Amino acid sequence: MTTPAKVTTRQLPRLRRALLAWYDRNRRDLPWRHTRDPYRIWVSEIMLQQTRVAAVLFHYEEFLRRFPSVRVLAAARESSVLAEWSGLGYYRRARNLHAAAKVIVRERSADFPKTAEDWRTLPGIGRYTAAAIASIAFDEPVAVLDGNVQRVLHRLLAGNCGNADSWKAADALLDRVRPGDFNQAMMELGAVVCLPSQPRCSECPVRAFCRTRGRGNRSNGKSHQQKREVTYVLIRSADLVLLMQRGKQHSLMPGMWELPEVRSHGSGEKRLFSVKHSITVTDFTVHVVKGGLESCQNSHSQGTWVRTSRLSGMPLTGLTRKILRRAEIIQ
Repeated sequence: MTTPAKVTTRQLPRLRRALLAWYDRNRRDLPWRHTRDPYRIWVSEIMLQQTRVAAVLFHYEEFLRRFPSVRVLAAARESSVLAEWSGLGYYRRARNLHAAAKVIVRERSADFPKTAEDWRTLPGIGRYTAAAIASIAFDEPVAVLDGNVQRVLHRLLAGNCGNADSWKAADALLDRVRPGDFNQAMMELGAVVCLPSQPRCSECPVRAFCRTRGRGNRSNGKSHQQKREVTYVLIRSADLVLLMQRGKQHSLMPGMWELPEVRSHGSGEKRLFSVKHSITVTDFTVHVVKGGLESCQNSHSQGTWVRTSRLSGMPLTGLTRKILRRAEIIQ
């Protein structure tokens, strides 16, 4: 193992001890940090991909209550899995999670992989996720590299190294005795201290080893968010609600259910309320109106009347679930 540039062999043990001591004292109390169960760790890692911790906290325990084991998840219908995933976005993650559960149960008799290399053979598992699960659940000494870790490395080592060199640097820094904790400590450091635009260098446990003290890799401000307004119509009849299902070939959230969208709302349609909703780089202002079938963009023959008692178990888009909660149709 080679040491990263500008971090000496003598410094490495002190850097590792400092970072792990800080992590032991300051780590956030997150539910997936109270377990070594590979199933629960796997679910958390998939949920955390491109999703804020706060959003994951809202869904994690409920998902595990609904699917408490890999066998239960593998036996579930895809629509049920998507329904529980609603609100987390990037639904391909849920489909891959479901597909991987079936592989683990049918081909491995519910025996989880123990190494990062084996984890990567499953659907939806890349290098980072495989290393995270294997190190946290099984203490395999493999390093992780996500955006937070890469930013820490770039500042710590004063170099914008490429992806391959960053993986090598992460591996060289890794504590072999506590690999899972060290990986989480690096990610935690990037998430709460070594921030993109305003790093909290005075709070950094490894600032004595840092070559930049927060300089470099700074953001020039928030990423530009597009603004859009859209309107959906809420059509009810007794205990029924009209929904539309996205086509299986749809590039975004295929097969999910949503309210009919309208091109615009006029004086004949009563606005019920508006909500804010963000998807990747777009911030939506969503207007919800009460209208008739003639308001729909698509033919109402494509819509389906759904009993309100069934809604909570359907794979609704996150926005649709938000609207129906605001309308007090579901909880």
